[in-house]
Amino acid sequence: MARYLDVHPTTPQPRLIAQVVAMLRDDALIAYPTDSMYALGTRMDNHDGLDRIQHIRHLDDHHHFTLMCADFSQLGQLVHLDNNEFRAIKAATPGPYTFILPATPEVPRRLAHAKKRSVGVRIPQHPVAQAILRELGEPLLSSSLLMPGAEWPLTEGWQVKEELDDLVDAVVDGGDCGTTPTTVVDWTSGEPEIVRVGAGDPDRF
Repeated sequence: MARYLDVHPTTPQPRLIAQVVAMLRDDALIAYPTDSMYALGTRMDNHDGLDRIQHIRHLDDHHHFTLMCADFSQLGQLVHLDNNEFRAIKAATPGPYTFILPATPEVPRRLAHAKKRSVGVRIPQHPVAQAILRELGEPLLSSSLLMPGAEWPLTEGWQVKEELDDLVDAVVDGGDCGTTPTTVVDWTSGEPEIVRVGAGDPDRF
């Protein structure tokens, strides 16, 4: 049974955030709120957590996983950026965007795209996600929480708890996250390609 933590959506309680991070450091898989839908999250080096995310979402090896970062300096350690990419992405973060870029050696091989050696990175704006990332002090391996075959994501923490009670270790309820995913921008060719239009304005790219 998943542990349920009711966290304030704009002023997250430090005591509860510390409990979430302690579980993550003990290789937990959590469901947590972001500025575009709920997400599944675990530490980058948690092999079992990655397998569990793939199982829950029915993902294959061609799926671009997302590394959730607290800030741009953390993001810059994970992906290669030229000057144009640096300026454009820095201006758009934090926010509801996922950027696909060539991965640096800091990214474990199993997390990068099998052929492209690329990875998705993102800096969320949601206060709860930010609090978790800052307390953890490292990127979080994440995947949007859209269940296989579902037309719409789960938008409330209690819904996530009911659906995933036996599949995750903790559910962090940060209120309604809405149903719109991130806007995905693929920079692997050197030019921005909008792969998916979502919550972030694509026109800035």
